[in-house]
Amino acid sequence: MLDDATKDAIRAAYATLKTGLPGFRTRRSQGRMVAEVAKALAEPGGAAAIEAPTGTGKSMAYLIAGHAVARAQKRKLLIASATVALQEQLVRRDIPQYLAVCETEARVALAKGRQRYVCPRDLRMATSTSADDAQGSLGLGDDLAVWSRPPKAEETRALETLGATFSDGSWDGDMDAAPVEIPDMVRRMVTTSAGGCTGRRCAHFHHCPFFAARRDVADADIIVANQDLVLSDLTMPREDDAWGGVILPRPDETLYVFDEAHHMPSKAVERGAAFTHLTQAANQLVRLDRHVRGAYSHTEKERLGGMHYERGSELLATLGDALTAMEREVKLHWTPAAHETEPQWRASLGELPAAWIAQAQSLMLQTAEIQRWVRAVRGAVTEMEHAGPAGELLARELGIALERLGRQLSTWTAWSNDDPSDQPPLARWVTLDHEQQVVCHASAVSAAHLLREVLWENAAAAVMTSATLSAGGHFRGFADAVGLPDDALTLSLPSPFDLERQATLEVPLLDILPDNREAHAEAVAAWLETGLDWDTGNLVLFTSRMKMQRVLQLLPIDKVRKIRAQGSKAKSQLVADHAEAIEAGQGSTLFGLASFGEGLDLPGKLCETVVVTQLPFAVPTDPVGATYAEWLEAQGRNPFLEVSVPDATRLLTQYCGRLIRTETDHGRIVLLDRRVIVRRYGQRMLAALPPFARIIEHTRPQTTV
Repeated sequence: MLDDATKDAIRAAYATLKTGLPGFRTRRSQGRMVAEVAKALAEPGGAAAIEAPTGTGKSMAYLIAGHAVARAQKRKLLIASATVALQEQLVRRDIPQYLAVCETEARVALAKGRQRYVCPRDLRMATSTSADDAQGSLGLGDDLAVWSRPPKAEETRALETLGATFSDGSWDGDMDAAPVEIPDMVRRMVTTSAGGCTGRRCAHFHHCPFFAARRDVADADIIVANQDLVLSDLTMPREDDAWGGVILPRPDETLYVFDEAHHMPSKAVERGAAFTHLTQAANQLVRLDRHVRGAYSHTEKERLGGMHYERGSELLATLGDALTAMEREVKLHWTPAAHETEPQWRASLGELPAAWIAQAQSLMLQTAEIQRWVRAVRGAVTEMEHAGPAGELLARELGIALERLGRQLSTWTAWSNDDPSDQPPLARWVTLDHEQQVVCHASAVSAAHLLREVLWENAAAAVMTSATLSAGGHFRGFADAVGLPDDALTLSLPSPFDLERQATLEVPLLDILPDNREAHAEAVAAWLETGLDWDTGNLVLFTSRMKMQRVLQLLPIDKVRKIRAQGSKAKSQLVADHAEAIEAGQGSTLFGLASFGEGLDLPGKLCETVVVTQLPFAVPTDPVGATYAEWLEAQGRNPFLEVSVPDATRLLTQYCGRLIRTETDHGRIVLLDRRVIVRRYGQRMLAALPPFARIIEHTRPQTTV
């Protein structure tokens, strides 16, 4: 509960912000958000989901409330966002501004994963291998080569620059601030994953940029991180049988604010997904065998992990045979249709054939035994006092192999275990890659159980916020998706903008619905040609790349010249070109998919019309969504109305949010999908959208001759 001293600190900070922040506007929604965030974070195990539309000033709201409560409770404030853009905005602008205006102090750290920093060990190994010795196997044969192929000239130059600047201290090892553009091959060579890292046993530990950053995080009062890193930490088991606190502060010592929280359900589901490429996994065991043999030779031990090399090698060969047998079993049961471009077989309600389950159980046991052995082998290498470069390389490769084995074990565990009767089943499915080889998949279909266990029941307190969490103020869909506690606060704040005056939502009279793909593409192109003001800034959103390309083909060339389509250049460059064209008075239209509908900030003249070509329903072939829908139906529930419509409504609201970014913006949103008029659920979707003025065409406009 909030004590009087904390309440006073919050009131004082907010009052100071009102008078000291340039351009500050008093907004009732922001004041309400400050109060509710503070109450939720001050409560032991407090939880809240707060929908705060664009313009609310939510980052300042949760900073004022969160920092005051964290200081009072001597806890950390951790802000997790979904995009790099918001992380940079928080660290470079919002937090420094808040601290400066309120004349308060706090240590701030940006937490990033290992692969966002150079690995000094890998950098040294990469730079020490010359073009003449491009394989750089350090005496252990081609299979342990640093380079998988001879380096290109630009790769060698990039490596030399990275090595020199890191050595002289002019570069701190942050890959996002590298002194030179880094080719993909070089990036993979000079960064490492958790499996490839040997931590404190590494000779480079004391000047490792990642561990230096971790020390900064440990000392920080306010931590900014991406949601993937936070979920990664929350799902790591600790030695005391609790979750999290491995790479970030302990959850019970942390107040969490998840901004852009509409991404959390999908990110948490992805966190628990697993897959195994059967042929690739079998081939990797052959490579692992050679690495293990090298480790036995390097350590000069006859037995590692209680096992002779010969016995371990037999186990690896047996597992490889079992993977091949599983591939044969899958192909015996499933023959994809000849017309399938992306072949997929999904287990109904997650229930696999009995023969597959039996083989998965055997694979699970075999993989677990090999994992224990390889872990011991790697431990013996890392514990050597003078392992040298060869030992470092072996430790890295064995660590990466352990990560692969861990992912495979997750797949076989998911395929082997029964689903709890009171929870949705796991989605289990198989696909074929471009070489017609089998890939086995498994995934939870809901993040609710995971987030309840690792977040809501584990954290000191947590708040989720975004411009779009509810469907027209109804939070049931989001609450179910993230496992929100029953006593959590749910609040939808009103927009601070005069949306009815500033924008219109138009639904033109199109005769064709999107299920007639070609005809609808033609109708969209025809409307765009005559209905769009091509001399202004526009954003046109599509649900599929195929339809976007088809509309581009149908438009006349003079219109196409004014279009900047997603995929033709990097997103940032497209937006920069778009802004330059608008400033020059030439007009420009962005064509994009879902990522353009959620992540773009196009204020003022940069976007005066947003066109949504089709309601953003999820792809029906998605095995995770299909399994969840099937389970809901089995419970007598309607997955389309419970999941598909609310999810599409939230996305559509996000798309609408691209238009009005400030009090002075004006424009229109045009929806070229008449299902919002002719389908019963459409009226529900329209009613849930922000209160723009509506212009619904029911008769075709008359033309004059």
